[in-house]
Amino acid sequence: MAVRRDYGEFLATTLSQLNSGRKKRLDEELKLLRRLPAVRLDGTKRLKVRVGPGSTIRVLHNVYSVHSRMIGEVVDVRVHAEKLEVWYAQRIVETLPRLRGRKQHRIDYSHVVDWLVRKPGAFRNYRYREELFPTSCFKLAYDTLVEKHGERADKEYLKILMISARESETLVSNSLGLVLNAEQTPTFQEVAEYVAYELQPDPIRGPLINEVDLSRYDSLLEIDDEEAA
Repeated sequence: MAVRRDYGEFLATTLSQLNSGRKKRLDEELKLLRRLPAVRLDGTKRLKVRVGPGSTIRVLHNVYSVHSRMIGEVVDVRVHAEKLEVWYAQRIVETLPRLRGRKQHRIDYSHVVDWLVRKPGAFRNYRYREELFPTSCFKLAYDTLVEKHGERADKEYLKILMISARESETLVSNSLGLVLNAEQTPTFQEVAEYVAYELQPDPIRGPLINEVDLSRYDSLLEIDDEEAA
């Protein structure tokens, strides 16, 4: 504690020495300053943006995905220091981390997979297609499907991706890993069955009661007879 106190005194002395030559200029500035406002200033920037056909919005030179049900709608975007709030019909529909710099993008595959399933041909030329492979298992699964089915692989992969978005990305990735390790081609049906099985609740088990040996009661009766005799 003594070291911390001595350090605090050192800082106070140092700051006092450094500011001693600035007091005159500070007094001149203070005369011109007005009182702070009674309420906090709102530093939020508000924008109106239309959701594009690819289920994306452009905000301050960066691209963000929103849910495909918003395609064509005009949304209000409130830009904060660390996040974006997307408002529609007077309620928040998305909260997104704010990107820094320019020409960046943040694509959430769960936002766009519904749209892509309806238009599977758009997947092959989708500008942000790499964002649709959340783990290496997904990418390997897609490559395996292409080798097996060619262009029909897109539709099968998007159906698998839909399960990931709606149910569990971890379970889908585990399922794909098992199939790939067995050197087989993954299918939507196999993945769906695996995920459904893993999501089943554990069965309720009653208490385990050992079978009662009734012959023990006979021995007790024999003891009572002997004591009575």
